[in-house]
Amino acid sequence: MNPDTRTRSAGPARSADSAGSAAAAAEDATALRERAAAALTTARRRTLALTDCLDDAELLAQHSPLMSPLVWDLAHIGNQEELWLVRTAGRRPALRPDLDHLYDAFRHPRADRPELPLLPPDPARRYLREVREQSLDVLDRAGTDAGAGPLLAGGFVFGMIAQHEQQHDETMLATHQLRRGPAVLDAPAPPPAPADAAELPREVLVPAGPFTQGTSTDPWALDNERPAHRVRLAAFRLDTTPVTNAAYQEFIADGGYHEPRWWTPEGWAHRCQAGLVAPLFWQRDGEGWLRLRFGREEPVPGDEPVVHVSWYEADAYARWAGRRLPTEAEWEKAARHDPAADRSLRHPWGDHDPGPLHANLGQHHLQPSPAGSWPAGAAPCGARQLLGDVWEWTSSDFAPYPGFAAFPYREYSEVFFGPEYKVLRGGSFAADPVACRGTFRNWDYPIRRQIFAGFRTARDADPGESA
Repeated sequence: MNPDTRTRSAGPARSADSAGSAAAAAEDATALRERAAAALTTARRRTLALTDCLDDAELLAQHSPLMSPLVWDLAHIGNQEELWLVRTAGRRPALRPDLDHLYDAFRHPRADRPELPLLPPDPARRYLREVREQSLDVLDRAGTDAGAGPLLAGGFVFGMIAQHEQQHDETMLATHQLRRGPAVLDAPAPPPAPADAAELPREVLVPAGPFTQGTSTDPWALDNERPAHRVRLAAFRLDTTPVTNAAYQEFIADGGYHEPRWWTPEGWAHRCQAGLVAPLFWQRDGEGWLRLRFGREEPVPGDEPVVHVSWYEADAYARWAGRRLPTEAEWEKAARHDPAADRSLRHPWGDHDPGPLHANLGQHHLQPSPAGSWPAGAAPCGARQLLGDVWEWTSSDFAPYPGFAAFPYREYSEVFFGPEYKVLRGGSFAADPVACRGTFRNWDYPIRRQIFAGFRTARDADPGESA
């Protein structure tokens, strides 16, 4: 064939390939912008729903010294969005630089925030609207490919801000739970447990061997979830479902809160000093228990996962039961490892986003689902409810993964690494799917009880168990 002919024939083909690639890239960029806009919109809708239901006095009040006034969270959400989407990603002039010091979470402890000259509710809402208008314009104009830089690649900064707002929404929901007064929130009860829930085995076996923990590919994963790395674990047994209220009541009835041998020295000291005798929001009702749930008093449902327990309480229960809390790596292997393909999934059920049958997420219900729910969301090992319902305490301190690099700022994760904090995994009914995945890491002090935290227990597998 004549070389000139070959060259001429190849030219249009390459042009077609280039055009196809460009079209595909444009389509991907459009889909990414739509995903980012949807995540931001969903978060804002929830933020406003959690604040518009209360009058100004309730928004300005501090309902617990553990929490900020809701109006502080409201403007802090806008301030973080302005800092990262308007000023940093958009390279635009600051809208309200005078607010930066007021809404710096590291500068002002929560207990001190009511004394600050905070924006009143209506100005805070106007500020949110002004910032969001600018943010969406930045999103329309910004590049999101690798050439745009690490902050914009994959739309990371937009995902980071959507996650930040949803995390504050969960915090604001916890403030609603601490608030005294008539109920202002409502949601349908979760579906009843499936027919097979009562027949589930007490525990599942997770065989020995390596798995990949963390991620290096999820574009919206945060710095503490990175990088992916191989971890080898011995075989262990894990509860099929989180520990229930009924099971926890057995611990109480057996004197678990009054027997120091079940508690670490620090845990026992805290139990005595704080006078702990039951999960937060529980009170005796004759021989039974009542709980306060978002302004409503009701009997404690025995089949729900226990919630509002500290790490110390979870650890004491596990010791009483002759078991232990799982390590963070054990929890993640149980939740993500697919032994048939020898790979880690994004979620227990696979790589696709949560659907209505997978998990209790996103504040669609204001309580955990009955134990054994959501069979479509089961992990390959057979465990259920690893995502949603309740955050699950692990035995692990919050620490960096090998090769960790802080991004985009040290204060997101790095300053919290250390033995003061314990890791929680899995999300809760109050966590939004954008801020909940198999690699997502939460952390808190071991005394914390106002968060939507429960647990499941584990034990070493018997010798010779591998399948």
